[in-house]
Amino acid sequence: MSNEQNIPDGNLDKKLNLRDMFTPPTYEQWREVVEKDLKGVPFEKKLVTKTYEGINLQPAYRREDIKDLPLKDDKPGFGSYVRSTKIGGYIEKPWDIAQEIPYGDAEEFNDALKYDLKRGQTAINIVLDEATKLGLDADYAKPEQVGKGGLSFSAILSMKRAFKDIDLTKYPVYVDAGYTSTPFISLFAAYLKKENINIADITGSIDADPIGYLAETGELPISLENAYDELKSVTEWATKNASGIKTIHINAAVYNNAGAGAVQELAYALSTAVEYISQLTERGLKVEDIASKIRFTFGIGPNYFMEIAKLRAVRVLWAKVLESYGVAADQRKMFIHAKASQFNQTVYDPYVNMLRTTTEAFSAVVGGVDSMHTNPFDETIGLPDSFSRRIARNTQIILKEESHLDQLIDPAGGSYYVEWLTNEVAKKAWELFGELDEKGGIVETLKSGEANKKIAAVNEARAKDFKKRKEVLVGTNMYANMTEKKITPKVVDHKGLHEKRTKYLQAYRISGDNGKHESILAKLQQLVDKSSADVITVGAEAYLEGATIGEISKAVFANPGEKVTADKIKTYRIAEIFEELRDASLAYQEKTGSAPKIFLATMGSLKQHKARADFSRGFFEAGGFNVIYPKGFDTPEAAAKEFAASRAKVAVLCSTDDTYPELVDPFVKAAKTRGDVTVILAGYPKDKVEEYKAAGVDDFIYLGADVYAIISELLKNLGAL
Repeated sequence: MSNEQNIPDGNLDKKLNLRDMFTPPTYEQWREVVEKDLKGVPFEKKLVTKTYEGINLQPAYRREDIKDLPLKDDKPGFGSYVRSTKIGGYIEKPWDIAQEIPYGDAEEFNDALKYDLKRGQTAINIVLDEATKLGLDADYAKPEQVGKGGLSFSAILSMKRAFKDIDLTKYPVYVDAGYTSTPFISLFAAYLKKENINIADITGSIDADPIGYLAETGELPISLENAYDELKSVTEWATKNASGIKTIHINAAVYNNAGAGAVQELAYALSTAVEYISQLTERGLKVEDIASKIRFTFGIGPNYFMEIAKLRAVRVLWAKVLESYGVAADQRKMFIHAKASQFNQTVYDPYVNMLRTTTEAFSAVVGGVDSMHTNPFDETIGLPDSFSRRIARNTQIILKEESHLDQLIDPAGGSYYVEWLTNEVAKKAWELFGELDEKGGIVETLKSGEANKKIAAVNEARAKDFKKRKEVLVGTNMYANMTEKKITPKVVDHKGLHEKRTKYLQAYRISGDNGKHESILAKLQQLVDKSSADVITVGAEAYLEGATIGEISKAVFANPGEKVTADKIKTYRIAEIFEELRDASLAYQEKTGSAPKIFLATMGSLKQHKARADFSRGFFEAGGFNVIYPKGFDTPEAAAKEFAASRAKVAVLCSTDDTYPELVDPFVKAAKTRGDVTVILAGYPKDKVEEYKAAGVDDFIYLGADVYAIISELLKNLGAL
């Protein structure tokens, strides 16, 4: 709408200038009106939000808030890369839809991968099982290790089954190999050679992250020196032979899945990256070569704008780190892989996970990631099936093809709020990064337990809010669906898979002639003696002649050095707090034939009791209670009589503060003639609390009450917890 409009008025045309007639209020004028409306409540208390990162968010942001920011004039593809590492953003290259397919069996994986690639997945993202990451052949591993977490590989035939009829040159290949990638990348190189595929035509990342593995598991099976040596040799080999493959992984998602704040996640990621740069440059690699071979993985949480700011900020910080090493401006780009957070996934009402993952994926795209995995909604329960894989994959496809987010360049750019928040996150993360450096870096932080302590401090505040429902997970601590039936999970048949893999391997081991076996032994001895600088090529040749991943791993780490232990990062889901209550109620129901009951003593008309009765029902259903919700009672005695007939042991009196004085005493007396029962009041009339306690009210529920504590106590009293 134009500022000036011609307004007919009889025979006259009047010019109307909206700016003159409606002068925009100043911030001071706006705040004066707001503070008047707050009626004495401090502005900072009511309207300023403090995040778990310690950042105070204002209710509104203006041009003045960003006028002095150093990054506000940066362009996409230049400078700090806050806007994008590419001039054309996603128009130049869209992000990779890189869904994990965590099946342990190669044939099942292959079927699922071919199916998904035909339906919109644009990258191959492989997660290895525990046995493969540890360098154990499936037949030598424990059954529970085979297929745990991902795909089982032992030799070249299992890779052939996994990649059957798939053109690896058409898709980026991402593999998280664990603490070392030498055994796996040697196997991959062997497979490519056998299939006549030039490794230079492969893009993606086959990478190792020994520090991330240490954080995730609490133990590194080899010394850090050995881990760094292997990281160096693989990176050096890839720089010479496989320029399109990254080899170094910084997996910060492990901290995100433990509940870390954005600032912590960035600081730990940067500290890990700097440790790798320091160790690898000492071993003769160039900083530019190291930086070009790093893939960062970040978890994406539910705080939409915080996640956007986090991803923009980390590109700025990475550019700053590389600048300090003298890296040229055009080589300070960062590759970011994103994974929707597991921290806020739920077992109960799991379909709501789809909504959570959608907003997280949206923020990841707006933040400018290069590849992404979106969680299947049943990922927390068990293995995804074709339906949950489809929904997860389509989440990204819809954002790309229907929402057209691949047509944007820094869509958050220019937002006063996001620009300001990006700067704040960057400042705080850089400060924490400096503190880590002063204390010896990320490894010492993990060993000392300091990382867990810092994350626990954030989680303590988060859990407190979650228990009081200031932080909400729909379907878990609020709006619980009491009619749902638990999904029957698809689980790994570890025993069956172990037996199948053992049969394959036993047949494989006895194939070939004595000449081949002797040649394998000779090459394995070369790896033991480290007599060849090209470990990957020697390992690949051994695989082609019939070696297994277990044999290669034993040879490469014949002298593993002293293993490293640390305080394992304690990952958990915030929903577990309330899922514990739901599980207890479900077990109680299975034992007694009925879920624990709550009786609502709804007094008076619908208008009088409905608001608090509805609140009470939602309050207790979060703990799995069967809430009995009558129409309403005219007298306390009638309500108490119905309460007794219900055989419930807990009653919640629901009415208004004005009517409670005449209802509380008679209802409590009538209700407690039954003996061991609990009476709760819906509401918290401050001036009457002590009086009602004296009358026999056991507890009060209200907005801001500790839902978890109250429900836990009731379940304990009932013998359910």
